[in-house]
Amino acid sequence: MNDVESVKVKRNLTALVEFSRIINSSLDLQFILNNILLTCMGKFFATKGLIGLNINGRIYVRSSKGIDEKVLDTFPEINAEDDLEVHDKFNKFLKANRLSAIERISSSNDMVGIVCLGEKLNKVPYSDDDLEFLRTIINISASAIQNSIVLFELSRVNRILDSRIHRLSSLFELSKEFGLISENSRVSKLLVYSIIGQFLVSKFAVVLSDGNKKQILESKFPKAELLKAIEDIDINKFESSITKEDITKKYDKLEALQIELVVPMQLHGETKGLILLGNRVNHAEFNETDIEFIYSIGSLAIISLENKRLFSEALEKQKMEEELEIARDIQKNLLPHKIPQYKRVDIAAYNIPSKQVGGDFYDIIPLDESSFCLAIADVSGKGVPAALLMANLQAFLKIICKHGMSLSEATELINDLVTENTMDGKFITFFWGVLDEKDLTFNYVNAGHNPPLLIRNKKIIKLDKGGIILGVMKTFAQYESPTITLEKEDIIVLFTDGITEAMNKNGEEFSDERLEELVIKSSDLCVEEITKNIQDAVQAFAAGEIQSDDITLLVVKVK
Repeated sequence: MNDVESVKVKRNLTALVEFSRIINSSLDLQFILNNILLTCMGKFFATKGLIGLNINGRIYVRSSKGIDEKVLDTFPEINAEDDLEVHDKFNKFLKANRLSAIERISSSNDMVGIVCLGEKLNKVPYSDDDLEFLRTIINISASAIQNSIVLFELSRVNRILDSRIHRLSSLFELSKEFGLISENSRVSKLLVYSIIGQFLVSKFAVVLSDGNKKQILESKFPKAELLKAIEDIDINKFESSITKEDITKKYDKLEALQIELVVPMQLHGETKGLILLGNRVNHAEFNETDIEFIYSIGSLAIISLENKRLFSEALEKQKMEEELEIARDIQKNLLPHKIPQYKRVDIAAYNIPSKQVGGDFYDIIPLDESSFCLAIADVSGKGVPAALLMANLQAFLKIICKHGMSLSEATELINDLVTENTMDGKFITFFWGVLDEKDLTFNYVNAGHNPPLLIRNKKIIKLDKGGIILGVMKTFAQYESPTITLEKEDIIVLFTDGITEAMNKNGEEFSDERLEELVIKSSDLCVEEITKNIQDAVQAFAAGEIQSDDITLLVVKVK
């Protein structure tokens, strides 16, 4: 690769990283689609373009640029399983509208949609490099599009759920009065309507308190004057009702508004709000029985409001758990679905996140007929932030593997990209290498990761050459990338520290020594048995203790 091509590749990679950041910064489907079109059209100077998405098995246009609405109305009926190359109506549509670059959007082997771009302004046909760049953009975008569609569907289901809850609350209101009502305003209206109907009150207000913050739910008093009247009142200290006589003595601002009764709304002995009432139409005074009745209604109202708040929190928690479950499935799909089979080596792997989503990563990427890339990484921290950083690393790796750079140069580029896209002290320990089956060589770089173990003749060689971990700082020294020649029965064990740092009930770690001893004892076994031995040993050692870190293991054995 010459300097010009290298600069071009780096620019494209930088553009792709920025594009990935923008695309993954939003869950708004239209925002994502518009950015895809604008990026593609800007990159290739295309005159027009459209994106169609698979909705229930049929392709519908969901975004377009430079194409008249009347033209879009003629978009043919296309099913997701149709062969587009021989689809007569679709090809006529493309030809009639001069759409010359067509690519499928796929994710996890599912048809997500299609991207169609018009001819370039300079009339030059799309080159192979252009189409490859387009495919890369689509590959980066596929997961974001699918995530947005899934979350849109989840929002739709949640809206249906909210609607049903609202109906149930309405029914409960009618049958049990202050049952589970889903809106604060409806609770307050039911409260004041109950009081008005019973006591014929002409003026009223319902005020809630959350610490020093006061909220007026309902008021027939001038709001500005009411706020001024209660600004110096500590609502939480109202332990009992205040009648007209006490108001006249202590609360001249309330008296000025002609408030004759203040009743606290209490929950578990704590005042959460106030009911303020003016005079009655018949000018009758409030007696003890009246006050007790109003107090009871207020208690029912505040219980309903509190139930609504708790229910909303529970519903929000449920939504978050469902979204995390979706994220876990998406992350699982980012890992290899099936271990590739090779003539001269056997491979086995497993991954167990400590939470619903984790920061461990491994991949096996075929490069050509005789070589493939092995990679393993551990992102600092856990949960969604670590998973997002892991997904970025995977995207960088898959893109860079296609450009034939040396491992040392590629690792430097990956480190610089990760450094630009991390914050709050996040970093990644990373190990990768290229194994060539033809001459049984293994060229590797270790970026601060737990040194993989090469077991040869019951002895261990640690693969520890490389450089700094990823994401801490820009590359300042070249990464070492030694090449070793493998021999028959050689075993390479790649792992994350979730294995060696797994703890038992006594706070003891599984340790590197236990792992090394175990792999030496298991070295005569096949990769599947070695993997299972390690997995069983760690589980037995931990003996049911909560897993504190993600566990990832990759075992390679020369036949």
